[in-house]
Amino acid sequence: PLSLSPSLSPSLSLPLSLSLCLSLPPSLSLPVLLVCSRLTGNEPLSILPPSSQPEERVSRVHYKLCDRLKLEKKQRRMCRRDPGVAETLVEAVSISALECQYQFRFERWNCTLEGRYRANILKRGFKETAFLYAISSAGLTHAIAKACSAGRMERCTCDEAPDLENRKAWQWGGCGDNLKYSNKFVKDFLGKRSNKDLRARVDMHNSNVGMKVIKAGVETTCKCHGVSGSCTVQTCWRQLAPFHEIGKQLKQRYEASLRVGSSTNEATGEADIAQPRAPGPDPIPRTTDLLHIEDSPNFCRPSKFSAGTTARKCHKDKNCEAICCGRGHNTQSRVVTRPCQCQVRWCCYVECKQCTQKEEVYTCKG
Repeated sequence: PLSLSPSLSPSLSLPLSLSLCLSLPPSLSLPVLLVCSRLTGNEPLSILPPSSQPEERVSRVHYKLCDRLKLEKKQRRMCRRDPGVAETLVEAVSISALECQYQFRFERWNCTLEGRYRANILKRGFKETAFLYAISSAGLTHAIAKACSAGRMERCTCDEAPDLENRKAWQWGGCGDNLKYSNKFVKDFLGKRSNKDLRARVDMHNSNVGMKVIKAGVETTCKCHGVSGSCTVQTCWRQLAPFHEIGKQLKQRYEASLRVGSSTNEATGEADIAQPRAPGPDPIPRTTDLLHIEDSPNFCRPSKFSAGTTARKCHKDKNCEAICCGRGHNTQSRVVTRPCQCQVRWCCYVECKQCTQKEEVYTCKG
């Protein structure tokens, strides 16, 4: 279980750096929560008072939390409308931040949690920006759908039974993740952006990619019922893929991200997304591709986008050369103690020995 960080107490101010948060444009409203909410990836799944508390107190606390998140006027209304939304937003940012760090743990840009670096990246149109938009919308879509099925939202419940042909052999049951409501909520939450600005179109495109990956990962899970496991009747429900799988797919799309430019639609006068002119055949962007509009920095040295890779841990045979940018790495030996030779003892505990071993730690040179 995730634990409550003291910095998330509703009585405390959430923003990491108010000036940075206020400088971010409104079009960043969803992924900006990754920057401005002081989240570390170890946030609570429940940050409101227990249900035994008076309803007025619970409502007052979730109102305060909604007000402290960097939300636009409409989004704040949506947050305050349902007591479950505030903590689900925090959960969405938590799983997004954790997954971003996990997927980039072996990369020069490791999705650092320091707000000033991430805020500066969100102002640009890098591949990393594209990933942040996609993982943010995917995290919110996933969290809302799960919150519905878990009964933590007032305005939604389990997924509705689909119209399926073979209804005699099995029945719809369990409590499916409500992706239909979640998609509608996230689209309303994001709102419509101006189509005249290329950056806004690319940001919205990348947000939609996150939602599409969630939808593509939905599976029908069934449980058999019957004498001696005969499975005469099945209870089935729809379930979202684990968020690690979502992160993995988005990371693959990040690696294949396409750089695009703009062209003017003669019929509407608005900016269309287009591949920049270059020799050779260019792939046409698909609705499932991540898109960026400028090349990323190399993240080797300290800059406004990252702290660089000096002193970063690496794996000697896997990624030291790449992460350390050819500067080489230091090797340090240390002795660690870990549980070993574990055995299950009757009835209910595991007994382990403590083994010490020497291991080498590799860090990038400056």
